[in-house]
Order: sequence, then structure tokens, then C-alpha cells
Amino acid sequence: MIAQLVATNRPGSNTAKVAAHVAEIYAAKGSPLHIVDLHKLPPEIFAPTSYAEKPASFAPFQEAMSNASGILVVTPEYNGGFPGVFKYFVDMLKFPETFSGKPFAFVGLSAGGGGAVRPVEQFSTLVTYLRGVIYPGTVNIPGIHGHLNEKDRLKTPEIVERLEKQAEGFIKFVEKAGK
Repeated sequence: MIAQLVATNRPGSNTAKVAAHVAEIYAAKGSPLHIVDLHKLPPEIFAPTSYAEKPASFAPFQEAMSNASGILVVTPEYNGGFPGVFKYFVDMLKFPETFSGKPFAFVGLSAGGGGAVRPVEQFSTLVTYLRGVIYPGTVNIPGIHGHLNEKDRLKTPEIVERLEKQAEGFIKFVEKAGK
């Protein structure tokens, strides 16, 4: 099972909109994603005591990440980096076993022209430290507002095609890594 990590807790985010479209692509390819949406993190995880003892409500998040055979990260760019809640989430997970040896793929999006290149590079460094394996097929989407239609779906054929190609490649990459 591939987990899709929606790497922001902003309600109604463009990241969640893109992630929903990406999940449809994977489902159509026979590989439904397990969605891990940081918008749904339990508030008690942010208590300082959570570092020492995780609240029971965090267990489904840990289980999803631990049981994933691969992780697809959909991240926005906030102020030249990935959201702080994303790093906090990673810090709450068991180390190193949660990510060790797991394949990672990235979809980055931004309002500006960068397409979340910086956040993906930053998190790629962290993935290497966490002993994950990076799939070499990131999809960056700059100027996200111009690529969503009135139904909050991606409308640019070239981007959808790149996401389709990434999905095909990442599914195979995860299968090979599991052997």
C-alpha cells in the first residue's frame, strides 16, 4: 500500500485538491492510495508532552506510515520551504523504522513560479537522513492557481500527463523495492 502524505494542515488547501486528483490517478491504475492528511492531525499531538508519549489518537497516523510500502508526498511551498507541520509530523514518527528503506515520490506545488522545488529538495535531504529511497520523477507545479478549474481539479493536460507517468513509474518502483 502506498501512503499519500498531504503535507499541510491548512483547511481547503490547494495541496489537498491536487492530492485528491492524484489519488484518483493511482486508483485508476489499480493502486489506491492510503491518504494521510495532516489537516486531520489530532490537536493533542501538539501538546509538548507528545514528544515523550504519543497520544492514542496519533496511532492511526503512525500505523499508516509504518505499514506503507511507499510514500507519495504532496507538498506546498510556504515561504521558500515545506510547512512546519510537515516537519513536526515527521518528528513525531518512530525513527528510523518508519522510513528506513521506503521509496518516496514527490509532487510539489506553489502559487509562485518555483513549483515547490525548494521544499522538495529540502525534504529529499531529510528522506536521505531518514534512510528512505527517492524516486527520480518529481512533479513540480508552479502557479497552481492557473492549473485548477472551477471544480478544483487540475485542468492542464501536460501536468496531468506528468502525474500519470509519475504514478506508473512510482508504482513499479515501489513493487521492485518490496522484492
